[in-house]
Amino acid sequence: MLKLPIPRLGELFSRIDGERALYLPLEANGQVSFGRWRPEAAPRLDYLCSARPAKDFFFPQTENLALFERKGKELRIEENRDPGAPFVVFGARACDVASMEILDKVFLSDPVDSFYQAKRQNGLVITVACARPEETCFCKAYEIDPASPAGDVSVWITEEALYWASHTEKGHALTLDLGNLFEDAGAPDEEAVQKQQAAIAAVMERLPLRNLSLEGYTGEGLMDIFDADQWNTLYEACLGCGSCTFVCPTCHCYDIQDFDTGSGVQRFRCWDSCMYSDFTLMSHGNPRYTQLERFRQRFMHKLVYFPANYEGRHACVGCGRCIVKCPINMHIAKVIKSLGVESHVR
Repeated sequence: MLKLPIPRLGELFSRIDGERALYLPLEANGQVSFGRWRPEAAPRLDYLCSARPAKDFFFPQTENLALFERKGKELRIEENRDPGAPFVVFGARACDVASMEILDKVFLSDPVDSFYQAKRQNGLVITVACARPEETCFCKAYEIDPASPAGDVSVWITEEALYWASHTEKGHALTLDLGNLFEDAGAPDEEAVQKQQAAIAAVMERLPLRNLSLEGYTGEGLMDIFDADQWNTLYEACLGCGSCTFVCPTCHCYDIQDFDTGSGVQRFRCWDSCMYSDFTLMSHGNPRYTQLERFRQRFMHKLVYFPANYEGRHACVGCGRCIVKCPINMHIAKVIKSLGVESHVR
Protein backbone atom coordinates (compact mmCIF):
# COMPACT_ATOMS: atom_id res chain seq x y z
CA MET A 1 0.00 0.00 0.00
CA LEU A 2 1.17 3.53 -0.86
CA LYS A 3 0.42 6.90 0.67
CA LEU A 4 -0.08 10.45 -0.60
CA PRO A 5 -0.69 13.51 1.62
CA ILE A 6 -4.03 15.20 0.88
CA PRO A 7 -2.42 18.56 -0.11
CA ARG A 8 -0.79 16.75 -3.05
CA LEU A 9 -4.05 15.48 -4.60
CA GLY A 10 -3.92 18.15 -7.30
CA GLU A 11 -0.46 16.94 -8.29
CA LEU A 12 -1.76 13.37 -8.49
CA PHE A 13 -4.63 14.38 -10.76
CA SER A 14 -2.33 16.43 -12.98
CA ARG A 15 0.11 13.53 -13.37
CA ILE A 16 -2.66 11.06 -14.23
CA ASP A 17 -4.16 13.45 -16.77
CA GLY A 18 -0.83 13.95 -18.51
CA GLU A 19 -1.11 11.10 -21.01
CA ARG A 20 -4.72 10.05 -20.54
CA ALA A 21 -8.06 11.74 -19.93
CA LEU A 22 -8.98 11.85 -16.23
CA TYR A 23 -12.61 11.88 -15.13
CA LEU A 24 -13.71 12.55 -11.55
CA PRO A 25 -16.98 13.31 -9.72
CA LEU A 26 -17.62 17.02 -10.24
CA GLU A 27 -20.53 19.12 -8.99
CA ALA A 28 -22.58 21.17 -11.45
CA ASN A 29 -26.14 22.51 -11.25
CA GLY A 30 -26.74 20.80 -7.92
CA GLN A 31 -25.71 17.35 -9.17
CA VAL A 32 -22.49 15.38 -8.90
CA SER A 33 -21.52 13.55 -12.09
CA PHE A 34 -18.29 12.37 -13.65
CA GLY A 35 -16.57 15.07 -15.66
CA ARG A 36 -13.18 15.81 -17.21
CA TRP A 37 -10.66 17.01 -14.65
CA ARG A 38 -9.30 20.51 -14.90
CA PRO A 39 -6.91 22.31 -12.53
CA GLU A 40 -9.57 24.69 -11.22
CA ALA A 41 -12.07 21.91 -10.51
CA ALA A 42 -12.91 20.77 -6.99
CA PRO A 43 -13.57 17.00 -7.20
CA ARG A 44 -16.29 15.65 -4.91
CA LEU A 45 -14.56 12.44 -3.85
CA ASP A 46 -16.61 12.61 -0.65
CA TYR A 47 -19.85 12.25 -2.63
CA LEU A 48 -21.06 8.68 -2.49
CA CYS A 49 -23.18 7.98 -5.56
CA SER A 50 -22.85 10.02 -8.74
CA ALA A 51 -26.07 10.98 -10.52
CA ARG A 52 -25.11 8.69 -13.38
CA PRO A 53 -23.02 5.55 -13.09
CA ALA A 54 -19.47 5.04 -14.30
CA LYS A 55 -20.82 2.65 -16.95
CA ASP A 56 -21.36 5.70 -19.19
CA PHE A 57 -17.67 5.56 -20.12
CA PHE A 58 -17.89 1.97 -21.34
CA PHE A 59 -21.47 1.82 -22.61
CA PRO A 60 -22.36 5.43 -23.53
CA GLN A 61 -25.92 6.66 -23.92
CA THR A 62 -25.39 7.25 -27.65
CA GLU A 63 -22.69 5.85 -29.92
CA ASN A 64 -22.08 6.17 -33.65
CA LEU A 65 -21.93 2.93 -35.62
CA ALA A 66 -21.72 3.80 -39.31
CA LEU A 67 -22.32 6.59 -41.79
CA PHE A 68 -24.06 5.98 -45.12
CA GLU A 69 -23.66 8.54 -47.90
CA ARG A 70 -24.95 8.36 -51.47
CA LYS A 71 -23.58 10.32 -54.39
CA GLY A 72 -25.47 9.56 -57.53
CA LYS A 73 -25.42 5.80 -57.87
CA GLU A 74 -22.50 5.36 -55.51
CA LEU A 75 -23.00 4.41 -51.86
CA ARG A 76 -20.22 5.02 -49.36
CA ILE A 77 -20.26 3.28 -46.00
CA GLU A 78 -17.94 4.50 -43.27
CA GLU A 79 -17.57 2.95 -39.83
CA ASN A 80 -17.28 6.19 -37.88
CA ARG A 81 -17.07 4.89 -34.34
CA ASP A 82 -15.13 6.82 -31.74
CA PRO A 83 -11.54 5.52 -32.12
CA GLY A 84 -11.06 5.78 -28.38
CA ALA A 85 -8.09 6.87 -26.28
CA PRO A 86 -6.74 5.93 -22.83
CA PHE A 87 -8.75 7.32 -19.93
CA VAL A 88 -9.06 6.96 -16.16
CA VAL A 89 -12.24 7.02 -14.11
CA PHE A 90 -11.29 8.11 -10.59
CA GLY A 91 -13.89 7.91 -7.83
CA ALA A 92 -16.04 4.97 -8.85
CA ARG A 93 -17.49 2.99 -5.96
CA ALA A 94 -17.55 -0.72 -5.19
CA CYS A 95 -21.05 -1.05 -6.66
CA ASP A 96 -19.98 0.68 -9.88
CA VAL A 97 -17.05 -1.64 -10.51
CA ALA A 98 -19.24 -4.65 -9.66
CA SER A 99 -21.70 -3.45 -12.31
CA MET A 100 -18.92 -3.51 -14.91
CA GLU A 101 -18.33 -7.18 -14.12
CA ILE A 102 -22.01 -7.76 -14.96
CA LEU A 103 -21.73 -5.79 -18.21
CA ASP A 104 -18.62 -7.81 -19.07
CA LYS A 105 -20.71 -10.98 -18.94
CA VAL A 106 -23.10 -9.48 -21.49
CA PHE A 107 -20.81 -7.62 -23.89
CA LEU A 108 -17.65 -9.72 -23.72
CA SER A 109 -19.37 -13.07 -24.19
CA ASP A 110 -19.39 -14.54 -27.69
CA PRO A 111 -20.10 -12.68 -29.92
CA VAL A 112 -17.97 -9.95 -28.35
CA ASP A 113 -19.21 -6.36 -28.60
CA SER A 114 -16.10 -4.69 -30.04
CA PHE A 115 -17.31 -1.18 -29.12
CA TYR A 116 -17.57 -2.07 -25.45
CA GLN A 117 -14.41 -4.16 -25.55
CA ALA A 118 -12.34 -1.26 -26.90
CA LYS A 119 -13.50 1.03 -24.11
CA ARG A 120 -12.78 -1.57 -21.44
CA GLN A 121 -9.27 -1.95 -22.85
CA ASN A 122 -8.70 1.82 -22.94
CA GLY A 123 -10.25 2.53 -19.55
CA LEU A 124 -8.74 2.24 -16.09
CA VAL A 125 -10.93 2.39 -12.97
CA ILE A 126 -9.80 3.78 -9.64
CA THR A 127 -12.32 3.05 -6.90
CA VAL A 128 -12.78 4.89 -3.61
CA ALA A 129 -14.00 3.19 -0.45
CA CYS A 130 -17.41 4.42 0.74
CA ALA A 131 -16.52 6.23 3.97
CA ARG A 132 -20.17 7.05 4.68
CA PRO A 133 -22.67 4.61 3.09
CA GLU A 134 -26.14 6.11 2.64
CA GLU A 135 -29.56 4.86 3.71
CA THR A 136 -30.37 3.90 0.11
CA CYS A 137 -27.40 1.52 -0.16
CA PHE A 138 -27.97 -2.23 -0.17
CA CYS A 139 -24.86 -3.56 -1.91
CA LYS A 140 -24.32 -5.93 1.00
CA ALA A 141 -27.23 -8.04 -0.30
CA TYR A 142 -25.06 -8.81 -3.34
CA GLU A 143 -21.94 -9.53 -1.25
CA ILE A 144 -20.24 -6.31 -2.38
CA ASP A 145 -17.88 -4.77 0.17
CA PRO A 146 -17.87 -0.95 0.03
CA ALA A 147 -14.91 -0.89 2.42
CA SER A 148 -12.69 -2.90 0.06
CA PRO A 149 -13.73 -1.96 -3.48
CA ALA A 150 -12.32 -3.80 -6.47
CA GLY A 151 -11.03 -2.07 -9.59
CA ASP A 152 -7.64 -1.54 -11.17
CA VAL A 153 -6.69 0.58 -8.17
CA SER A 154 -8.42 0.97 -4.80
CA VAL A 155 -8.19 4.15 -2.74
CA TRP A 156 -9.02 5.03 0.87
CA ILE A 157 -9.17 8.70 1.84
CA THR A 158 -8.79 10.12 5.35
CA GLU A 159 -8.39 13.74 6.48
CA GLU A 160 -4.62 13.44 6.26
CA ALA A 161 -3.86 11.14 3.36
CA LEU A 162 -4.91 9.09 0.38
CA TYR A 163 -3.98 5.40 0.49
CA TRP A 164 -3.42 3.61 -2.81
CA ALA A 165 -3.39 -0.11 -3.67
CA SER A 166 -3.16 -1.41 -7.26
CA HIS A 167 -4.61 -4.80 -8.25
CA THR A 168 -4.31 -5.32 -12.00
CA GLU A 169 -1.66 -5.00 -14.69
CA LYS A 170 -3.15 -1.67 -15.74
CA GLY A 171 -3.20 -0.52 -12.13
CA HIS A 172 0.40 -1.58 -11.54
CA ALA A 173 1.50 0.17 -14.75
CA LEU A 174 -0.18 3.42 -13.70
CA THR A 175 1.39 3.22 -10.25
CA LEU A 176 4.82 2.74 -11.82
CA ASP A 177 4.17 5.61 -14.20
CA LEU A 178 3.43 7.95 -11.30
CA GLY A 179 6.94 7.28 -10.08
CA ASN A 180 8.05 8.88 -6.83
CA LEU A 181 4.77 10.70 -6.20
CA PHE A 182 3.85 8.24 -3.43
CA GLU A 183 5.58 7.15 -0.28
CA ASP A 184 5.35 3.72 1.27
CA ALA A 185 2.60 3.29 3.85
CA GLY A 186 3.69 2.11 7.28
CA ALA A 187 1.97 0.23 10.09
CA PRO A 188 0.10 3.34 11.37
CA ASP A 189 -1.25 3.89 7.86
CA GLU A 190 -2.44 0.30 7.62
CA GLU A 191 -4.23 0.83 10.92
CA ALA A 192 -5.87 4.01 9.61
CA VAL A 193 -7.28 2.12 6.62
CA GLN A 194 -8.43 -0.75 8.82
CA LYS A 195 -10.12 1.72 11.16
CA GLN A 196 -12.00 3.24 8.23
CA GLN A 197 -13.02 -0.20 6.99
CA ALA A 198 -14.36 -1.11 10.42
CA ALA A 199 -16.31 2.14 10.57
CA ILE A 200 -17.84 1.45 7.16
CA ALA A 201 -18.85 -2.05 8.23
CA ALA A 202 -20.50 -0.60 11.35
CA VAL A 203 -22.52 1.85 9.26
CA MET A 204 -23.62 -0.95 6.92
CA GLU A 205 -25.07 -2.80 9.90
CA ARG A 206 -27.31 0.18 10.70
CA LEU A 207 -28.76 0.81 7.25
CA PRO A 208 -32.52 0.30 6.67
CA LEU A 209 -31.94 -2.34 3.96
CA ARG A 210 -29.16 -4.20 5.78
CA ASN A 211 -31.25 -7.38 6.07
CA LEU A 212 -32.59 -7.44 2.50
CA SER A 213 -32.62 -11.12 1.53
CA LEU A 214 -32.23 -12.56 -1.94
CA GLU A 215 -32.96 -16.08 -0.81
CA GLY A 216 -34.90 -17.91 -3.50
CA TYR A 217 -33.94 -15.55 -6.35
CA THR A 218 -31.82 -18.13 -8.14
CA GLY A 219 -33.68 -18.90 -11.35
CA GLU A 220 -35.40 -21.88 -9.78
CA GLY A 221 -39.15 -21.69 -9.30
CA LEU A 222 -39.27 -19.20 -12.16
CA MET A 223 -42.95 -19.60 -12.99
CA ASP A 224 -43.98 -19.39 -9.34
CA ILE A 225 -42.36 -15.97 -9.12
CA PHE A 226 -43.62 -14.95 -12.57
CA ASP A 227 -47.22 -15.78 -11.61
CA ALA A 228 -47.09 -14.21 -8.13
CA ASP A 229 -50.22 -12.19 -7.30
CA GLN A 230 -48.12 -9.30 -5.95
CA TRP A 231 -47.26 -8.13 -9.48
CA ASN A 232 -50.90 -7.07 -9.94
CA THR A 233 -50.55 -4.36 -7.31
CA LEU A 234 -46.83 -3.58 -7.43
CA TYR A 235 -46.99 -2.23 -10.99
CA GLU A 236 -50.03 0.03 -10.52
CA ALA A 237 -48.14 3.16 -9.50
CA CYS A 238 -45.44 2.75 -12.16
CA LEU A 239 -45.37 5.63 -14.65
CA GLY A 240 -43.23 3.79 -17.19
CA CYS A 241 -40.91 6.81 -17.24
CA GLY A 242 -37.74 4.71 -17.52
CA SER A 243 -35.83 6.76 -14.93
CA CYS A 244 -34.78 3.60 -13.12
CA THR A 245 -33.25 2.11 -16.26
CA PHE A 246 -31.30 5.22 -17.21
CA VAL A 247 -29.59 5.62 -13.83
CA CYS A 248 -29.02 1.88 -13.37
CA PRO A 249 -25.37 0.81 -13.67
CA THR A 250 -26.28 -2.66 -14.94
CA CYS A 251 -29.05 -1.99 -17.47
CA HIS A 252 -27.69 -2.72 -20.94
CA CYS A 253 -30.59 -2.66 -23.39
CA TYR A 254 -30.11 -0.53 -26.48
CA ASP A 255 -31.80 0.34 -29.76
CA ILE A 256 -30.24 1.02 -33.18
CA GLN A 257 -31.60 3.99 -35.11
CA ASP A 258 -30.88 5.95 -38.27
CA PHE A 259 -30.65 9.74 -38.45
CA ASP A 260 -31.03 11.65 -41.72
CA THR A 261 -28.06 14.03 -41.93
CA GLY A 262 -29.31 15.67 -45.10
CA SER A 263 -26.53 14.15 -47.16
CA GLY A 264 -26.79 10.62 -45.83
CA VAL A 265 -27.74 8.52 -42.85
CA GLN A 266 -25.96 8.26 -39.52
CA ARG A 267 -26.59 4.94 -37.83
CA PHE A 268 -26.14 4.94 -34.07
CA ARG A 269 -27.13 2.98 -31.02
CA CYS A 270 -28.67 4.43 -27.90
CA TRP A 271 -29.94 3.24 -24.57
CA ASP A 272 -33.45 1.80 -24.50
CA SER A 273 -35.76 0.83 -21.66
CA CYS A 274 -37.86 -2.28 -21.13
CA MET A 275 -40.33 0.02 -19.36
CA TYR A 276 -41.35 1.66 -22.66
CA SER A 277 -44.30 0.52 -24.75
CA ASP A 278 -42.20 0.59 -27.95
CA PHE A 279 -39.35 -1.47 -26.52
CA THR A 280 -38.42 -4.31 -28.94
CA LEU A 281 -41.26 -3.13 -31.15
CA MET A 282 -41.90 -5.53 -34.03
CA SER A 283 -44.14 -5.37 -37.06
CA HIS A 284 -47.00 -6.94 -35.11
CA GLY A 285 -46.43 -4.72 -32.03
CA ASN A 286 -44.77 -5.04 -28.64
CA PRO A 287 -44.58 -8.58 -27.19
CA ARG A 288 -45.49 -7.07 -23.79
CA TYR A 289 -48.78 -5.25 -24.18
CA THR A 290 -49.35 -3.91 -20.67
CA GLN A 291 -47.39 -1.93 -18.13
CA LEU A 292 -47.73 -4.86 -15.74
CA GLU A 293 -45.87 -7.09 -18.20
CA ARG A 294 -43.16 -4.49 -18.75
CA PHE A 295 -42.76 -3.79 -15.04
CA ARG A 296 -42.51 -7.50 -14.28
CA GLN A 297 -39.98 -8.03 -17.07
CA ARG A 298 -37.55 -5.52 -15.59
CA PHE A 299 -37.44 -7.11 -12.18
CA MET A 300 -37.69 -10.71 -13.35
CA HIS A 301 -34.66 -10.11 -15.54
CA LYS A 302 -32.55 -8.68 -12.74
CA LEU A 303 -33.60 -11.13 -10.05
CA VAL A 304 -34.43 -14.37 -11.86
CA TYR A 305 -33.50 -14.56 -15.55
CA PHE A 306 -29.99 -13.14 -15.21
CA PRO A 307 -28.90 -15.36 -12.30
CA ALA A 308 -30.41 -18.36 -14.13
CA ASN A 309 -28.09 -17.67 -17.06
CA TYR A 310 -25.00 -16.36 -15.26
CA GLU A 311 -24.23 -18.75 -12.41
CA GLY A 312 -26.43 -17.07 -9.83
CA ARG A 313 -25.17 -13.51 -10.41
CA HIS A 314 -27.97 -10.95 -10.08
CA ALA A 315 -28.18 -7.97 -12.43
CA CYS A 316 -28.26 -5.45 -9.59
CA VAL A 317 -25.50 -4.11 -7.35
CA GLY A 318 -27.54 -2.29 -4.70
CA CYS A 319 -26.26 1.20 -5.53
CA GLY A 320 -29.63 2.76 -4.59
CA ARG A 321 -29.86 5.11 -7.58
CA CYS A 322 -33.30 3.81 -8.51
CA ILE A 323 -34.49 4.43 -4.94
CA VAL A 324 -33.37 8.05 -5.18
CA LYS A 325 -34.68 8.72 -8.69
CA CYS A 326 -37.99 6.83 -8.88
CA PRO A 327 -40.75 9.48 -8.73
CA ILE A 328 -43.24 7.08 -7.13
CA ASN A 329 -40.82 5.21 -4.84
CA MET A 330 -41.28 1.82 -6.50
CA HIS A 331 -37.84 0.25 -6.72
CA ILE A 332 -36.14 -3.14 -6.75
CA ALA A 333 -35.65 -3.36 -2.98
CA LYS A 334 -39.37 -2.87 -2.45
CA VAL A 335 -40.14 -5.53 -5.07
CA ILE A 336 -37.79 -8.00 -3.39
CA LYS A 337 -39.43 -7.46 -0.02
CA SER A 338 -43.00 -7.39 -1.37
CA LEU A 339 -42.75 -10.63 -3.32
CA GLY A 340 -41.62 -12.65 -0.32
CA VAL A 341 -40.14 -15.05 -2.82
CA GLU A 342 -39.37 -17.78 -0.26
CA SER A 343 -43.07 -18.51 -0.02
CA HIS A 344 -43.37 -18.95 -3.80
CA VAL A 345 -40.39 -21.20 -4.46
CA ARG A 346 -41.27 -24.82 -3.74
